[in-house]
Amino acid sequence: MRIDLASAPGSAERPNEDWVSASTPAAGGGVVVVLDGVTPPRGDYGCAHGVPWFATRLGGRLTELSGSRRDMPLDRILARAIGDTADAHRGTCDLSHVRTPQATVVMARWDETCVEHLVLSDSVLLLRAPGGAVTAVLDDRLDRIPREVRGSVAATDALRNAEGGFFTAAADPSVAARAVTGRTPRGRVGALAALTDGASRWTDTFGEGDWSACLDVLREEGARGLIGRVRAIESDPLRPPARYKRHDDASAVYAEL
Repeated sequence: MRIDLASAPGSAERPNEDWVSASTPAAGGGVVVVLDGVTPPRGDYGCAHGVPWFATRLGGRLTELSGSRRDMPLDRILARAIGDTADAHRGTCDLSHVRTPQATVVMARWDETCVEHLVLSDSVLLLRAPGGAVTAVLDDRLDRIPREVRGSVAATDALRNAEGGFFTAAADPSVAARAVTGRTPRGRVGALAALTDGASRWTDTFGEGDWSACLDVLREEGARGLIGRVRAIESDPLRPPARYKRHDDASAVYAEL
């Protein structure tokens, strides 16, 4: 087994709001957890702790439960971790605020029989079969919302964790039922990768290569190599900024099973 990971902040002036972890539990197999904390617009959002604190608490709980509770499917683990994280600041913060700290989630867990996965919001999971075919597991609900709507804070807030909109891990455990989940026989997965949108933009924003080519870069150059390629493109003055940020927190995990 080979696991390689890297994470880089979008700006030296701001903390990295991503969480990345990979573990090989004593029971065998492996676990990958990747979160992309959602940066709130300027102004009050009801929490005294902030997004990095939230991503760290949620990511740590997801990593621990994924490794220790093999009897629990990933959506139940996500629900439990969201609830536990909410309980940790329920007494001091307004968890009903629409912009309470939240994050996208990618989880993968494998043993000798299967690979389980969960994706919530716009981070990406890639699965490569031993023969080379690549499957991208995506939650595309945010991408379905018109760009002009996403440019409005009020319009985005109305669709955040709402029917007909998009979903992230925040303070409501029931959102776990909205995640994209699945299981693949272990023999059909030779490698996998999890990417926050700051790293996946090499493919889905800049079009430098398809998902198969993205996995090739990860295999040959590692997670740091992919992020370095993204930063080089972003720094090109002839390129327009990607979405609303020229640079975003970027994280990637690559695992050969």
